Amino acid sequence: MKIYETEKIRNIAVMGHGKTGKTSLLEACLFNAGATKRHGKVDEGSSVLDYSDEENRRKMSITMSLAASEWKDYKLNFLDTPGYPDFIGDVKGAATAADSALIVISAPSGIEVETEKAWGICEELNLPRAFFVNKMDREHANFDKVVEELRVRFGAGVVPVQLPIGQEETFQGVADLISLKMKIVRHEEDELPDYIENDVAEARLKLIEAVAEFNNELLEKYIEGIDIPENDVAAALIEGVQAGKIFPVFCGSAIKNAGIKKMMDGMIEYMPAPDFRAVIGTNPKDDDLVERTVSDPFSAQVFKTIVDPFVGRLSFIRIFSGTIKGDATYLNTVKNESERLSGIFSMVGKTQLSLASANAGDIVVAAKLANTSTGDTLSDKNSPIRYDPIVYPEAMLSMAVYAKKKGDEDKVFASIQKECEEDPTLIVKKVKETRETIINGIGEVHLEILAEKIKRKYSADMELRQPKIPYRETIRKSVKAEAKHKKQSGGHGQYGHVWLEISPNGQGEGNTFSESIFGGSVPRQFIPAVEKGTVETLAAGILAGYPVVDVKVNLFDGSYHTVDSSEAAFKTATAIALKKGVMDANPVLLEPIAEITVRAPEYYMGDVMGRLSSKRGKILGTESVGKDFSEVKAYVPVAELYKYATDLRSQTQGRGSFSLKVDHYEVVPERQAEKIIADAKKDKE
Repeated sequence: MKIYETEKIRNIAVMGHGKTGKTSLLEACLFNAGATKRHGKVDEGSSVLDYSDEENRRKMSITMSLAASEWKDYKLNFLDTPGYPDFIGDVKGAATAADSALIVISAPSGIEVETEKAWGICEELNLPRAFFVNKMDREHANFDKVVEELRVRFGAGVVPVQLPIGQEETFQGVADLISLKMKIVRHEEDELPDYIENDVAEARLKLIEAVAEFNNELLEKYIEGIDIPENDVAAALIEGVQAGKIFPVFCGSAIKNAGIKKMMDGMIEYMPAPDFRAVIGTNPKDDDLVERTVSDPFSAQVFKTIVDPFVGRLSFIRIFSGTIKGDATYLNTVKNESERLSGIFSMVGKTQLSLASANAGDIVVAAKLANTSTGDTLSDKNSPIRYDPIVYPEAMLSMAVYAKKKGDEDKVFASIQKECEEDPTLIVKKVKETRETIINGIGEVHLEILAEKIKRKYSADMELRQPKIPYRETIRKSVKAEAKHKKQSGGHGQYGHVWLEISPNGQGEGNTFSESIFGGSVPRQFIPAVEKGTVETLAAGILAGYPVVDVKVNLFDGSYHTVDSSEAAFKTATAIALKKGVMDANPVLLEPIAEITVRAPEYYMGDVMGRLSSKRGKILGTESVGKDFSEVKAYVPVAELYKYATDLRSQTQGRGSFSLKVDHYEVVPERQAEKIIADAKKDKE
């Protein structure tokens, strides 16, 4: 593949709901550009971009793919993103690397949940965007209805630049509203036929009305009724797209390869080149803001990592300034380490196309970077800059991970760590209280596919279970407890005798140990053993095997034997006294209470709050956030939130999200506590 100048590059994130045909659209683009010899079909398993076993089996994209194509002396870097909500992390990463977005919509289905999320990501990143209405050949396809939906939802800046010629089974091509030409499937461009002239004239008028505000001369001509040339309309359209005010709508059929070439032309003509705005980073030496343009020294950011046991690590790099060379050394300004490149290439799916160098604005891939992870910045060591890390959606579903086969634990957890490098939305943590490894993912399918991938790639079998709840135990009254450990077995025996005062401590103050021995009833050398026995016994739990917290223990009396007493004997006596004393001190179970913040469209808020209340939740308050959305805060027991991510998605049709943190502990209601204690005893037996 040849090296392209910045102004000849277009980076486009292709986004949208699942099953709208994003990958099929790009398969058609690659075929048209000569990058593939046949038009790949997702449903037939011949897709170039969906190449993993998991994607072929499920017939859907689960990871971002780069589809680099050369079209009319331009390089189009299409980033094919998944449409299933569990993989929205890849959508966010691709949008961060792109200069514009193409949101694909199914003509029969119209706006769907992930359409709205794609729009939201573009708004957040101030990304110019266009729409492609796909599947115009399908039953119930209705272009006018979809455009009206888009205008109602996203504003009057949504304007068609094409009209379909026919729809459903009569769909045969597209009419261009700027050039006033039409393209019929498998035919060259031609003049518009008489029967669509009125429709085209009306649609072109709406387009001119929308773009006229960006060009006073155009506005005057429009008001005076003067015919406006194609170039003037196109120039105003480009200005509106870059300003984020105009969102052109293309249409066609990916399967029939109809309207695709015109859309590719549109990406070149109307979408911005990488130099249309500067990027902002910070100087790693003093954290001052730094602006970079394409002509400045080299800087780039890794926005995606793929880890393959055979190929190794592949890092997808967006170049923001300067030129990257395949055999050079650069500075990783996040880790402050040098990174030596051993070659760079472009990609079409998994096919690598070697490059000697690449200019600002391009997207390239480097293999086997030793020190660089997703989100890291690479720059010229003499002109360092650090770009903000990519902010990914919060992983909302928590599951406990176990190895299916005993002895495979190291293999399983090492494999998971490698997959976390590839997918930053996967978060792994070790919970000390329950001695479990917890993995957080976006949803159930996300974690199911993780299990499939590590089995295929690393021959490691993992099992997902409901996480244990880190309950705690405490007491509600003060008691005194005595225990004497006395054992004679020939030779030296064992003797330890303690009196303990056990009382509640303040909430959150933890456990404390003290001694008030008078007259040497317990010799000083044995007091550390009593303290150690106290710490270990409380940590192991007494009521149901959960740590005992917020308890004061005071050793105030006891006795000893000059020959038979030992540290072990006093430690054992302490454990006996504590177990007896805690059970007499009105013990209770405590459960973690999370503060949860749920964000969802106002329409669903009543149902969301009702569901939280049914989970023993206490509503703290609500407030409006953004357009049509509200947030509710509540205290909810962690035990009630297992698979709440799935529950909320179902309740809000995928539009809801939440975040939570453990806030405090409260006493478990008696009925629930009885069951937890009974289950703990059964497990112990």
